[in-house]
Amino acid sequence: MFPAAVACRSVAGRDDLTDEQWDLIEPLMPSSGRGGQWRNHRQVIDGILWQLRTGAPWRDVPERYGPWKTLHERLRRWTAGGTWDRILEHVQTLQADAGSIEWVFSIGSSVVRAHQHSAGARKKGHPGRPGVEDLVEPDEALGRSRGGLSTKIHLATDARGLPVVVLLTSGQAGDNPQLLRLLDRVRVNTSGPGRPRKRPDCVLADRAYSSPSTRRALRARRIRFVSPEKKDHAAHRLRKGSRGGRAPVFDKVAYKGRNVVERCFNRLKQFRGLATRYAKRAAYYRALVVIAAIALWLR
Repeated sequence: MFPAAVACRSVAGRDDLTDEQWDLIEPLMPSSGRGGQWRNHRQVIDGILWQLRTGAPWRDVPERYGPWKTLHERLRRWTAGGTWDRILEHVQTLQADAGSIEWVFSIGSSVVRAHQHSAGARKKGHPGRPGVEDLVEPDEALGRSRGGLSTKIHLATDARGLPVVVLLTSGQAGDNPQLLRLLDRVRVNTSGPGRPRKRPDCVLADRAYSSPSTRRALRARRIRFVSPEKKDHAAHRLRKGSRGGRAPVFDKVAYKGRNVVERCFNRLKQFRGLATRYAKRAAYYRALVVIAAIALWLR
């Protein structure tokens, strides 16, 4: 009979990668660069997914995934090296090759309560760990909103509700300034020749993003924008009379599709490590959001 620890390692978790999913991302895994062997990459990613799904402390990750310090160190290295973003771009490329991406984007944001453990990150990184300084951000995307210490996730999703771009800000940050930042980061490649696609056909957004400057910017980019006009904007336009111009066109039927971004947030927050922020570094927390986004694309 095998020892209990060995038997535990042989049991696959319900959120572990399938063979088909692993085959898609294995070519993107970095080498150690030190002439030695790293711990099995698939085992490490399965351990990170377990921690992300449960929201448990890193020290509580089951032994079958290896030492918890190895998992966290690999998360740090791959975050600094951009590995997670490359994997997300790769799975999006596979979907683009299959013609599955629907280029009607929904934009939205969601505030996440930050746990008290997420505060207190070192301002100058960690001594003895090269590369950490590159991940330091001025406010680490932590701010004060009505719910207290919080972070805001900004998403651009396709018409199926799959996340294309992820941004983080502090919890009190406004939504409208992030819309163009999200669109500027859209970059979906195909396996064949040609430039990556950077522009959706249409953008759906709620009133928080409805401003004359945003509408002008999207017209200049030839992107159809569907968003209800704010009441104060409408009142201001009417007060100006004929000089106020016409009301912006609002397609109620198309706008019904905007809720896919809200459903995407619901699915992301099924990962308990995202529903509450525990990570001190904004870069680590964003990496976890990207990993969850990859999991949604691979389903």
